[in-house]
Amino acid sequence: MVDRCEAVLAAACEGADVIQLAVPIIGMEKVLAMLARLDLGDAIITDVGSAKGNVARAACEVFGRKRLSRFVPGHPIAGSERSGVEAANAALFNRHKVILTPLPETEVEAVAVVDRLWRALGADVEHMSIERHDEVLAATSHLPHLLAFNLVDSLARRNENLEIFRYAAGGFRDFTRIAGSDPRMWHDIFLANRDAVLRQLDVFRDDLEHLRHAVAEGDGRHLLGCSHGRVLRASTLARSWRGVPT
Repeated sequence: MVDRCEAVLAAACEGADVIQLAVPIIGMEKVLAMLARLDLGDAIITDVGSAKGNVARAACEVFGRKRLSRFVPGHPIAGSERSGVEAANAALFNRHKVILTPLPETEVEAVAVVDRLWRALGADVEHMSIERHDEVLAATSHLPHLLAFNLVDSLARRNENLEIFRYAAGGFRDFTRIAGSDPRMWHDIFLANRDAVLRQLDVFRDDLEHLRHAVAEGDGRHLLGCSHGRVLRASTLARSWRGVPT
């Protein structure tokens, strides 16, 4: 899995061209502070965190301008509910999106190196502002995971849960698969991207209230329009996400 494994951060970074941080999102601040105390030469630092605002803030606090110029925040949008070395997949990033969110101080050359690194793994690389990234991921990834955790937990706490799960269909299995993701990792993500997640939760809560009202009032037109419209939009989004022309 690795060519060399080190227990000491300084030894692991020695001679590195690129240092990629793949640690829990809340732990990024500590690791960045440790890196700031090391002589890293011209090494480029990048990361794979699902939220970028907190990582960028931590880097700005501990790095000087020179080191910030070699910092390229990034986020590969690939993975599964599985974790650990047993879940390794050599084709994980093939045809998946990777978003880079360089800072104003980041050198163009540093961004180009990280861009090439991900493209060499088969990824489709896009560049985006930190604010836009965190808002988009809150809607498309963080909110769905939060809802999946909540739904499965809510049903599991009911007295009749065994009977409910006995008749679970494929759609519900998707919820349980998502809710089977690493809880510690997602705990960190929800807190790291708190403001954007809250905004998306508020929008979803309002939409859910409208949907509840339609069900209570027997408003079939609203329900049919809601279902039909969302099928069309979901199809368009899925095609766009895979890079298929829409």
